Amino acid sequence: MAKGGFGGGYGGNLNNLMKQAQKMQQDMQKLQEELGEKTVEATSGGNAVKVVATGKKEIREIIIAPEAVDPEDVEMLQDLVLTAVNEALRKADELSGSEMGKLTGGIGKMPGLF
Repeated sequence: MAKGGFGGGYGGNLNNLMKQAQKMQQDMQKLQEELGEKTVEATSGGNAVKVVATGKKEIREIIIAPEAVDPEDVEMLQDLVLTAVNEALRKADELSGSEMGKLTGGIGKMPGLF
C-alpha cells in the first residue's frame, strides 16, 4: 500500500475538504445570526398597514394607520394585514436566499438543501 493512507495522498485532500466544510458551517451560523438582525418592510393599502420582519422570518412590528381602522369594515383591515405579512415574509425569503447564495455560490438553490 502506498504512503498517505488511501494511496495517492488522498488524506490531505480529505482534511482540506473537512476544513472547508467546517468553515462553511461557521459562516452559515454567522449568516443566520446576521439574518436575525436584518429587516425587511412591506406595506399594503397605500401604507395603511406596514409589517417589519427579520431575515429569519420573524415579524418584528405591525403598524396600522388609524384611518385604516373602520369598525364597519374589519375584513378589509384583516386583508391588509394578511397581505402585508405575506409580502414581508416573501421579502425575508428573498433576503435569506440572496445572502445564502453569496455564501454557498448558488448551491443553496437546490431544493431541500438549506
